[in-house]
Amino acid sequence: MAISLSLVLLVGVILVVMVRQGQVKPGPAIVAALFGFLLASTDIAPDIQDFLDSLAKTIGDINP
Repeated sequence: MAISLSLVLLVGVILVVMVRQGQVKPGPAIVAALFGFLLASTDIAPDIQDFLDSLAKTIGDINP
């Protein structure tokens, strides 16, 4: 849960910065889509959440 909330906040901040800079390109669009999926309770949201959880676990398991 803590990772999910942190990710929502991070993506939200990134989205705000990109919007304020007037950047409307594929990158910001993807960030906005991810932000929407994380906040919404759609049928696809749990699948995306599972993917992001797996990605966070994989990154956490990497030994420097």
